[in-house]
Amino acid sequence: MFVQPFYVEGIAHLSYLLGGKNSCAIIDPRRDIEEYLAIAKAMGLKVTHILETHLHADFVSGHMDLAKRTGAGIYAPKSGGCKYTHVAVAQGDSFDIEDMHVQVLDTPGHTPDCICYVVTDRSRGEEPVAVFSGDTLFVGDVGRPDLFPGKGKELATSLFENLHTKLMKLPDACLVYPAHGAGSLCGKAMGAMRVSTIGYERAHNPALQHKSLEDFSNALLSGMPEAPDHFARCSDINRRGPALLAGLPAPVPLSPAQVRAFAGQGHTVLDTRDYASFGGTHVPGAWNIDAAHNFSTFCGWLLPPDKPIVLVTRSADEAPGIATMLRRVGLHQVVGYLDGGIGPWINSGLPVGRMPTITVHEAQEMCSNRIPVVILDVRAQGEWNVSHIEGAVHMPLPATRTRFDELDKEATIALVCKSGARASTAGSILQQHGFRDLVVMAGGMTAWVAAGFAPECATCALTHGPRVVQ
Repeated sequence: MFVQPFYVEGIAHLSYLLGGKNSCAIIDPRRDIEEYLAIAKAMGLKVTHILETHLHADFVSGHMDLAKRTGAGIYAPKSGGCKYTHVAVAQGDSFDIEDMHVQVLDTPGHTPDCICYVVTDRSRGEEPVAVFSGDTLFVGDVGRPDLFPGKGKELATSLFENLHTKLMKLPDACLVYPAHGAGSLCGKAMGAMRVSTIGYERAHNPALQHKSLEDFSNALLSGMPEAPDHFARCSDINRRGPALLAGLPAPVPLSPAQVRAFAGQGHTVLDTRDYASFGGTHVPGAWNIDAAHNFSTFCGWLLPPDKPIVLVTRSADEAPGIATMLRRVGLHQVVGYLDGGIGPWINSGLPVGRMPTITVHEAQEMCSNRIPVVILDVRAQGEWNVSHIEGAVHMPLPATRTRFDELDKEATIALVCKSGARASTAGSILQQHGFRDLVVMAGGMTAWVAAGFAPECATCALTHGPRVVQ
Protein backbone atom coordinates (compact mmCIF):
# COMPACT_ATOMS: atom_id res chain seq x y z
CA MET A 1 0.00 0.00 0.00
CA PHE A 2 1.26 3.44 -0.95
CA VAL A 3 -0.29 6.90 -0.39
CA GLN A 4 0.77 9.93 -2.44
CA PRO A 5 -0.84 13.23 -1.31
CA PHE A 6 -1.49 16.20 -3.60
CA TYR A 7 -2.04 19.73 -2.29
CA VAL A 8 -3.65 22.74 -3.99
CA GLU A 9 -2.68 26.15 -2.62
CA GLY A 10 -5.40 28.74 -2.24
CA ILE A 11 -8.19 26.26 -1.57
CA ALA A 12 -6.04 24.12 0.76
CA HIS A 13 -7.36 20.99 -0.93
CA LEU A 14 -5.84 17.56 -0.34
CA SER A 15 -6.34 14.59 -2.64
CA TYR A 16 -4.60 11.25 -2.73
CA LEU A 17 -3.31 8.40 -4.86
CA LEU A 18 -3.84 5.12 -3.01
CA GLY A 19 -1.65 2.60 -4.77
CA GLY A 20 -0.93 -1.12 -4.76
CA LYS A 21 1.49 -3.03 -6.99
CA ASN A 22 -0.32 -2.55 -10.29
CA SER A 23 -3.39 -0.42 -9.70
CA CYS A 24 -4.48 2.63 -7.74
CA ALA A 25 -7.37 4.81 -6.64
CA ILE A 26 -7.55 8.59 -6.78
CA ILE A 27 -9.43 10.03 -3.82
CA ASP A 28 -11.26 13.39 -3.98
CA PRO A 29 -9.55 14.51 -7.22
CA ARG A 30 -9.13 18.18 -8.07
CA ARG A 31 -10.45 19.67 -11.31
CA ASP A 32 -7.20 19.38 -13.30
CA ILE A 33 -6.01 15.78 -13.38
CA GLU A 34 -2.72 15.71 -15.31
CA GLU A 35 -0.54 15.32 -12.21
CA TYR A 36 -2.43 12.22 -11.10
CA LEU A 37 -1.98 10.64 -14.51
CA ALA A 38 1.71 11.50 -14.63
CA ILE A 39 2.45 10.07 -11.17
CA ALA A 40 0.46 6.92 -11.84
CA LYS A 41 2.26 6.39 -15.13
CA ALA A 42 5.66 6.97 -13.56
CA MET A 43 4.86 4.36 -10.90
CA GLY A 44 3.50 1.88 -13.43
CA LEU A 45 0.01 1.99 -11.91
CA LYS A 46 -3.37 1.82 -13.63
CA VAL A 47 -6.08 4.08 -12.21
CA THR A 48 -8.96 1.70 -11.51
CA HIS A 49 -10.99 3.53 -8.85
CA ILE A 50 -12.06 7.15 -8.26
CA LEU A 51 -13.36 7.72 -4.74
CA GLU A 52 -15.43 10.71 -3.69
CA THR A 53 -16.06 11.34 0.03
CA HIS A 54 -18.91 13.83 -0.54
CA LEU A 55 -20.25 16.49 -2.87
CA HIS A 56 -17.46 19.02 -2.49
CA ALA A 57 -18.60 22.58 -1.91
CA ASP A 58 -15.42 24.60 -2.33
CA PHE A 59 -14.14 23.16 -5.60
CA VAL A 60 -15.25 21.32 -8.71
CA SER A 61 -14.02 17.74 -8.75
CA GLY A 62 -12.08 16.08 -11.57
CA HIS A 63 -13.87 12.74 -11.30
CA MET A 64 -15.55 12.95 -14.73
CA ASP A 65 -12.30 13.77 -16.53
CA LEU A 66 -10.45 10.99 -14.70
CA ALA A 67 -13.13 8.45 -15.57
CA LYS A 68 -13.06 9.53 -19.22
CA ARG A 69 -9.25 9.35 -19.46
CA THR A 70 -8.72 6.11 -17.51
CA GLY A 71 -11.94 4.10 -17.65
CA ALA A 72 -11.92 3.90 -13.85
CA GLY A 73 -15.18 3.54 -11.96
CA ILE A 74 -16.41 6.43 -9.82
CA TYR A 75 -17.46 5.56 -6.26
CA ALA A 76 -19.64 8.24 -4.63
CA PRO A 77 -22.03 8.49 -1.65
CA LYS A 78 -25.42 6.92 -2.29
CA SER A 79 -27.00 9.75 -0.29
CA GLY A 80 -25.50 12.32 -2.68
CA GLY A 81 -27.95 11.48 -5.47
CA CYS A 82 -25.30 11.91 -8.18
CA LYS A 83 -26.67 12.12 -11.72
CA TYR A 84 -23.73 10.54 -13.59
CA THR A 85 -22.77 6.87 -13.94
CA HIS A 86 -21.19 5.72 -10.69
CA VAL A 87 -21.09 3.08 -7.99
CA ALA A 88 -23.28 4.37 -5.16
CA VAL A 89 -21.83 3.33 -1.78
CA ALA A 90 -23.08 3.58 1.79
CA GLN A 91 -22.51 2.23 5.31
CA GLY A 92 -21.48 -1.43 5.23
CA ASP A 93 -20.33 -1.50 1.59
CA SER A 94 -16.79 -2.62 0.87
CA PHE A 95 -14.53 -3.44 -2.07
CA ASP A 96 -10.94 -4.51 -2.71
CA ILE A 97 -8.07 -2.89 -4.56
CA GLU A 98 -5.49 -5.67 -4.75
CA ASP A 99 -4.52 -6.44 -1.11
CA MET A 100 -6.30 -3.35 0.19
CA HIS A 101 -9.78 -3.80 1.65
CA VAL A 102 -11.84 -0.59 1.62
CA GLN A 103 -14.85 -0.20 3.92
CA VAL A 104 -17.39 2.63 3.69
CA LEU A 105 -18.62 4.56 6.72
CA ASP A 106 -21.60 6.91 6.49
CA THR A 107 -20.53 10.05 8.38
CA PRO A 108 -23.03 12.85 7.63
CA GLY A 109 -22.43 16.07 9.52
CA HIS A 110 -20.41 18.46 7.38
CA THR A 111 -22.86 17.65 4.60
CA PRO A 112 -25.73 15.13 4.59
CA ASP A 113 -23.82 12.85 2.17
CA CYS A 114 -20.37 12.61 3.79
CA ILE A 115 -18.70 9.21 3.84
CA CYS A 116 -15.24 7.98 4.87
CA TYR A 117 -13.15 5.20 3.34
CA VAL A 118 -11.38 2.93 5.85
CA VAL A 119 -8.48 0.96 4.37
CA THR A 120 -6.97 -2.28 5.66
CA ASP A 121 -3.71 -3.41 4.05
CA ARG A 122 -4.14 -7.19 4.21
CA SER A 123 -0.59 -7.76 3.02
CA ARG A 124 0.48 -6.54 6.46
CA GLY A 125 -2.41 -7.25 8.82
CA GLU A 126 -6.14 -7.21 9.53
CA GLU A 127 -6.29 -3.87 11.34
CA PRO A 128 -7.40 -0.66 9.58
CA VAL A 129 -4.32 1.32 8.66
CA ALA A 130 -5.79 4.49 7.13
CA VAL A 131 -9.01 6.45 6.85
CA PHE A 132 -9.69 8.94 4.08
CA SER A 133 -11.91 11.19 6.11
CA GLY A 134 -12.95 13.79 3.54
CA ASP A 135 -14.40 16.80 5.34
CA THR A 136 -15.63 14.84 8.37
CA LEU A 137 -12.39 14.85 10.36
CA PHE A 138 -9.48 17.23 9.80
CA VAL A 139 -6.17 17.65 11.56
CA GLY A 140 -7.14 19.66 14.63
CA ASP A 141 -10.71 20.29 13.52
CA VAL A 142 -13.91 18.76 12.11
CA GLY A 143 -16.15 19.70 9.20
CA ARG A 144 -18.42 22.71 9.65
CA PRO A 145 -22.10 21.69 9.94
CA ASP A 146 -23.63 25.08 9.09
CA LEU A 147 -23.65 25.07 5.29
CA PHE A 148 -27.30 24.03 4.97
CA PRO A 149 -29.70 26.71 6.25
CA GLY A 150 -31.94 25.44 9.02
CA LYS A 151 -30.06 22.14 9.36
CA GLY A 152 -27.08 23.21 11.46
CA LYS A 153 -28.26 21.62 14.70
CA GLU A 154 -29.30 18.41 12.97
CA LEU A 155 -26.00 18.06 11.12
CA ALA A 156 -23.98 18.92 14.23
CA THR A 157 -25.80 16.13 16.06
CA SER A 158 -25.02 13.66 13.27
CA LEU A 159 -21.40 14.76 13.16
CA PHE A 160 -20.96 14.35 16.92
CA GLU A 161 -22.40 10.84 16.84
CA ASN A 162 -20.44 9.72 13.78
CA LEU A 163 -17.14 11.02 15.11
CA HIS A 164 -17.50 9.25 18.44
CA THR A 165 -19.29 6.05 17.45
CA LYS A 166 -17.48 5.39 14.17
CA LEU A 167 -14.21 7.22 13.54
CA MET A 168 -13.02 7.23 17.16
CA LYS A 169 -13.55 3.46 17.25
CA LEU A 170 -10.72 3.01 14.76
CA PRO A 171 -7.26 2.02 16.10
CA ASP A 172 -5.06 4.78 17.51
CA ALA A 173 -2.40 4.10 14.87
CA CYS A 174 -4.84 4.49 11.97
CA LEU A 175 -3.65 7.31 9.73
CA VAL A 176 -6.06 10.19 9.02
CA TYR A 177 -5.98 11.64 5.50
CA PRO A 178 -8.40 14.63 5.29
CA ALA A 179 -9.58 16.46 2.17
CA HIS A 180 -8.45 19.90 3.40
CA GLY A 181 -5.75 21.60 5.45
CA ALA A 182 -5.16 24.95 7.11
CA GLY A 183 -6.78 27.82 5.22
CA SER A 184 -9.86 25.98 3.98
CA LEU A 185 -13.27 27.43 4.81
CA CYS A 186 -14.73 23.93 5.21
CA GLY A 187 -13.76 24.14 8.89
CA LYS A 188 -12.98 26.75 11.52
CA ALA A 189 -9.40 26.19 12.67
CA MET A 190 -7.58 23.36 10.91
CA GLY A 191 -4.03 22.55 11.89
CA ALA A 192 -1.02 23.06 9.66
CA MET A 193 -0.12 19.36 9.58
CA ARG A 194 -1.68 17.52 6.65
CA VAL A 195 -1.79 14.00 8.07
CA SER A 196 -2.49 12.69 11.56
CA THR A 197 -3.63 9.58 13.42
CA ILE A 198 -6.87 8.68 15.14
CA GLY A 199 -5.06 8.51 18.47
CA TYR A 200 -3.51 11.95 18.12
CA GLU A 201 -6.80 13.52 17.08
CA ARG A 202 -8.65 11.80 19.91
CA ALA A 203 -6.18 13.29 22.39
CA HIS A 204 -5.57 16.74 20.91
CA ASN A 205 -8.31 17.77 18.47
CA PRO A 206 -10.21 20.59 20.26
CA ALA A 207 -13.52 19.62 18.66
CA LEU A 208 -13.23 16.10 20.05
CA GLN A 209 -12.68 17.30 23.61
CA HIS A 210 -16.31 18.36 24.02
CA LYS A 211 -17.95 15.62 26.05
CA SER A 212 -21.54 16.72 25.49
CA LEU A 213 -23.46 17.25 22.27
CA GLU A 214 -24.57 20.66 23.51
CA ASP A 215 -21.00 21.89 24.04
CA PHE A 216 -19.95 20.45 20.69
CA SER A 217 -22.83 22.07 18.80
CA ASN A 218 -22.41 25.44 20.50
CA ALA A 219 -18.70 25.50 19.63
CA LEU A 220 -19.25 24.55 15.99
CA LEU A 221 -22.25 26.73 15.31
CA SER A 222 -20.74 29.96 16.65
CA GLY A 223 -17.91 32.05 15.27
CA MET A 224 -17.76 30.13 12.01
CA PRO A 225 -16.33 32.08 9.03
CA GLU A 226 -18.81 33.13 6.38
CA ALA A 227 -19.50 30.50 3.72
CA PRO A 228 -18.55 31.74 0.23
CA ASP A 229 -21.18 32.08 -2.49
CA HIS A 230 -19.77 29.34 -4.69
CA PHE A 231 -20.15 26.55 -2.12
CA ALA A 232 -23.71 25.67 -3.13
CA ARG A 233 -22.90 26.12 -6.81
CA CYS A 234 -19.93 23.72 -6.74
CA SER A 235 -21.91 21.08 -4.84
CA ASP A 236 -24.56 21.10 -7.53
CA ILE A 237 -21.98 20.92 -10.34
CA ASN A 238 -20.35 17.94 -8.65
CA ARG A 239 -23.73 16.20 -8.24
CA ARG A 240 -24.60 16.66 -11.92
CA GLY A 241 -21.09 15.84 -13.14
CA PRO A 242 -18.80 18.66 -14.36
CA ALA A 243 -18.23 19.35 -18.03
CA LEU A 244 -15.08 17.72 -19.36
CA LEU A 245 -12.11 20.07 -19.46
CA ALA A 246 -11.26 18.86 -22.96
CA GLY A 247 -14.49 20.42 -24.15
CA LEU A 248 -13.69 23.86 -22.76
CA PRO A 249 -11.95 26.34 -25.08
CA ALA A 250 -8.51 27.66 -24.15
CA PRO A 251 -8.27 31.43 -23.48
CA VAL A 252 -7.06 33.33 -26.54
CA PRO A 253 -5.02 36.55 -26.84
CA LEU A 254 -7.16 39.67 -27.25
CA SER A 255 -6.36 43.16 -28.48
CA PRO A 256 -7.22 46.21 -26.38
CA ALA A 257 -10.10 46.95 -28.76
CA GLN A 258 -11.47 43.43 -28.28
CA VAL A 259 -11.20 43.68 -24.49
CA ARG A 260 -12.97 47.04 -24.56
CA ALA A 261 -15.74 45.57 -26.71
CA PHE A 262 -16.18 42.58 -24.39
CA ALA A 263 -16.29 44.88 -21.36
CA GLY A 264 -19.00 46.91 -23.11
CA GLN A 265 -21.00 43.71 -23.58
CA GLY A 266 -20.96 43.06 -19.84
CA HIS A 267 -18.08 40.58 -19.64
CA THR A 268 -16.11 40.48 -16.39
CA VAL A 269 -12.66 42.01 -16.77
CA LEU A 270 -10.48 40.33 -14.15
CA ASP A 271 -7.08 41.84 -13.37
CA THR A 272 -4.94 39.27 -11.54
CA ARG A 273 -1.91 41.47 -10.80
CA ASP A 274 -0.87 42.61 -7.31
CA TYR A 275 -2.45 45.68 -5.72
CA ALA A 276 0.49 47.98 -6.45
CA SER A 277 0.42 47.17 -10.18
CA PHE A 278 -3.35 47.42 -10.37
CA GLY A 279 -3.31 50.68 -8.47
CA GLY A 280 -0.86 52.24 -10.90
CA THR A 281 -2.95 51.63 -14.04
CA HIS A 282 -5.84 49.33 -14.86
CA VAL A 283 -8.75 48.83 -17.22
CA PRO A 284 -11.65 50.92 -15.85
CA GLY A 285 -14.28 48.76 -14.19
CA ALA A 286 -11.98 45.75 -13.80
CA TRP A 287 -12.06 43.48 -10.79
CA ASN A 288 -8.71 43.08 -9.02
CA ILE A 289 -8.14 39.66 -7.44
CA ASP A 290 -4.46 38.90 -6.93
CA ALA A 291 -3.54 35.50 -8.39
CA ALA A 292 -1.12 34.97 -5.48
CA HIS A 293 -3.69 35.41 -2.68
CA ASN A 294 -6.36 32.70 -2.34
CA PHE A 295 -7.34 33.42 -5.91
CA SER A 296 -9.73 30.54 -6.56
CA THR A 297 -11.65 31.05 -3.33
CA PHE A 298 -12.19 34.78 -3.81
CA CYS A 299 -13.05 34.44 -7.50
CA GLY A 300 -15.65 31.78 -6.74
CA TRP A 301 -16.97 33.86 -3.86
CA LEU A 302 -17.16 37.27 -5.55
CA LEU A 303 -17.40 37.07 -9.34
CA PRO A 304 -20.75 36.81 -11.17
CA PRO A 305 -20.89 33.12 -12.20
CA ASP A 306 -22.94 33.71 -15.36
CA LYS A 307 -20.66 36.25 -17.06
CA PRO A 308 -17.76 35.41 -19.42
CA ILE A 309 -14.34 36.47 -18.12
CA VAL A 310 -11.54 38.40 -19.79
CA LEU A 311 -8.17 38.31 -18.02
CA VAL A 312 -5.52 40.96 -17.50
CA THR A 313 -2.32 39.25 -16.36
CA ARG A 314 1.33 40.14 -15.94
CA SER A 315 2.25 37.91 -18.90
CA ALA A 316 0.58 35.64 -21.44
CA ASP A 317 2.27 32.63 -19.82
CA GLU A 318 0.08 33.06 -16.73
CA ALA A 319 -3.27 32.88 -18.54
CA PRO A 320 -3.65 29.07 -18.84
CA GLY A 321 -2.80 28.53 -15.16
CA ILE A 322 -5.22 31.24 -14.09
CA ALA A 323 -7.95 29.73 -16.26
CA THR A 324 -7.33 26.42 -14.45
CA MET A 325 -7.68 28.10 -11.06
CA LEU A 326 -10.99 29.63 -12.16
CA ARG A 327 -12.29 26.30 -13.43
CA ARG A 328 -11.52 24.74 -10.05
CA VAL A 329 -14.40 26.80 -8.62
CA GLY A 330 -16.80 26.40 -11.52
CA LEU A 331 -15.95 29.55 -13.49
CA HIS A 332 -15.57 28.00 -16.94
CA GLN A 333 -16.24 30.91 -19.31
CA VAL A 334 -12.72 32.32 -19.68
CA VAL A 335 -12.83 34.00 -23.09
CA GLY A 336 -9.26 35.26 -23.34
CA TYR A 337 -6.61 37.60 -22.00
CA LEU A 338 -5.29 41.06 -22.85
CA ASP A 339 -2.38 40.26 -25.13
CA GLY A 340 0.83 41.83 -23.80
CA GLY A 341 -0.72 42.82 -20.48
CA ILE A 342 -1.69 46.36 -19.51
CA GLY A 343 1.02 47.97 -21.70
CA PRO A 344 -0.85 47.72 -25.04
CA TRP A 345 -3.99 49.10 -23.37
CA ILE A 346 -2.05 52.18 -22.21
CA ASN A 347 -0.35 52.60 -25.57
CA SER A 348 -3.71 52.46 -27.34
CA GLY A 349 -4.70 55.70 -25.63
CA LEU A 350 -7.69 54.12 -23.93
CA PRO A 351 -9.01 55.41 -20.58
CA VAL A 352 -7.29 54.01 -17.49
CA GLY A 353 -8.23 53.64 -13.86
CA ARG A 354 -5.99 54.25 -10.84
CA MET A 355 -6.05 53.47 -7.14
CA PRO A 356 -3.01 54.97 -5.38
CA THR A 357 -1.31 53.37 -2.39
CA ILE A 358 -0.32 55.15 0.80
CA THR A 359 2.14 54.03 3.45
CA VAL A 360 1.10 53.14 6.98
CA HIS A 361 2.97 56.24 8.12
CA GLU A 362 0.85 58.44 5.86
CA ALA A 363 -2.29 56.68 7.11
CA GLN A 364 -1.22 57.16 10.73
CA GLU A 365 -0.53 60.83 10.08
CA MET A 366 -4.01 61.22 8.60
CA CYS A 367 -5.51 59.71 11.73
CA SER A 368 -3.33 61.72 14.12
CA ASN A 369 -3.91 65.04 12.37
CA ARG A 370 -7.63 64.32 11.88
CA ILE A 371 -7.34 64.78 8.14
CA PRO A 372 -10.80 63.85 6.74
CA VAL A 373 -10.50 60.21 5.71
CA VAL A 374 -12.53 57.04 6.21
CA ILE A 375 -10.39 54.03 7.16
CA LEU A 376 -12.31 51.06 5.71
CA ASP A 377 -11.19 47.70 7.11
CA VAL A 378 -12.32 44.85 4.82
CA ARG A 379 -10.94 41.92 6.80
CA ALA A 380 -13.06 39.12 8.25
CA GLN A 381 -14.91 39.56 11.53
CA GLY A 382 -12.45 37.40 13.47
CA GLU A 383 -9.49 39.48 12.36
CA TRP A 384 -11.29 42.72 13.22
CA ASN A 385 -12.15 41.40 16.68
CA VAL A 386 -8.49 40.70 17.43
CA SER A 387 -7.07 44.04 16.32
CA HIS A 388 -8.05 47.07 14.26
CA ILE A 389 -7.28 50.75 13.76
CA GLU A 390 -9.18 52.99 16.16
CA GLY A 391 -11.99 54.80 14.40
CA ALA A 392 -11.97 52.51 11.35
CA VAL A 393 -15.18 51.34 9.68
CA HIS A 394 -15.53 47.57 9.36
CA MET A 395 -17.05 46.06 6.21
CA PRO A 396 -15.80 42.56 5.24
CA LEU A 397 -14.74 42.28 1.62
CA PRO A 398 -17.75 40.25 0.35
CA ALA A 399 -20.13 42.76 1.93
CA THR A 400 -18.78 45.64 -0.19
CA ARG A 401 -20.77 44.22 -3.11
CA THR A 402 -24.07 45.02 -1.38
CA ARG A 403 -23.32 47.52 1.39
CA PHE A 404 -21.38 50.10 -0.65
CA ASP A 405 -24.25 52.58 -0.31
CA GLU A 406 -23.46 52.88 3.42
CA LEU A 407 -20.29 54.79 2.42
CA ASP A 408 -19.94 58.39 1.28
CA LYS A 409 -18.85 58.52 -2.37
CA GLU A 410 -17.41 62.00 -1.85
CA ALA A 411 -15.13 60.96 1.04
CA THR A 412 -11.50 59.93 0.84
CA ILE A 413 -11.52 56.22 1.69
CA ALA A 414 -8.34 54.42 2.76
CA LEU A 415 -8.79 50.65 2.36
CA VAL A 416 -6.99 48.24 4.67
CA CYS A 417 -6.75 44.46 5.05
CA LYS A 418 -3.95 42.18 6.23
CA SER A 419 -1.56 42.82 3.31
CA GLY A 420 -3.23 45.01 0.68
CA ALA A 421 -4.65 42.33 -1.64
CA ARG A 422 -8.21 42.25 -0.29
CA ALA A 423 -8.20 46.04 0.13
CA SER A 424 -7.53 46.41 -3.58
CA THR A 425 -10.26 43.90 -4.43
CA ALA A 426 -12.71 45.89 -2.33
CA GLY A 427 -11.53 49.09 -4.01
CA SER A 428 -12.13 47.63 -7.46
CA ILE A 429 -15.70 46.78 -6.40
CA LEU A 430 -16.28 50.30 -5.04
CA GLN A 431 -14.91 51.84 -8.25
CA GLN A 432 -17.55 49.90 -10.18
CA HIS A 433 -20.15 51.72 -8.06
CA GLY A 434 -18.82 55.20 -8.70
CA PHE A 435 -16.29 55.68 -5.87
CA ARG A 436 -13.25 57.63 -7.05
CA ASP A 437 -11.26 58.91 -4.07
CA LEU A 438 -9.83 55.58 -2.94
CA VAL A 439 -6.38 54.66 -1.64
CA VAL A 440 -4.96 51.32 -0.48
CA MET A 441 -2.84 51.12 2.67
CA ALA A 442 0.27 49.28 1.47
CA GLY A 443 1.15 46.31 3.66
CA GLY A 444 -2.15 46.53 5.52
CA MET A 445 -2.34 45.62 9.19
CA THR A 446 0.88 43.62 8.86
CA ALA A 447 2.79 46.82 8.09
CA TRP A 448 0.75 48.80 10.64
CA VAL A 449 1.83 46.41 13.38
CA ALA A 450 5.43 46.25 12.12
CA ALA A 451 5.60 50.04 12.32
CA GLY A 452 4.66 49.83 16.01
CA PHE A 453 1.22 51.42 15.70
CA ALA A 454 -0.62 48.42 17.22
CA PRO A 455 0.17 45.13 19.04
CA GLU A 456 0.83 42.09 16.89
CA CYS A 457 -2.32 40.30 15.69
CA ALA A 458 -2.26 36.60 16.57
CA THR A 459 -3.92 35.68 13.27
CA CYS A 460 -1.40 37.63 11.20
CA ALA A 461 1.50 36.06 13.11
CA LEU A 462 0.58 32.48 12.18
CA THR A 463 3.36 31.09 10.00
CA HIS A 464 1.48 28.03 8.78
CA GLY A 465 -2.05 28.97 9.77
CA PRO A 466 -5.11 29.85 7.69
CA ARG A 467 -4.18 31.87 4.66
CA VAL A 468 -7.63 32.72 3.39
CA VAL A 469 -7.52 35.92 5.41
CA GLN A 470 -4.60 37.47 3.51
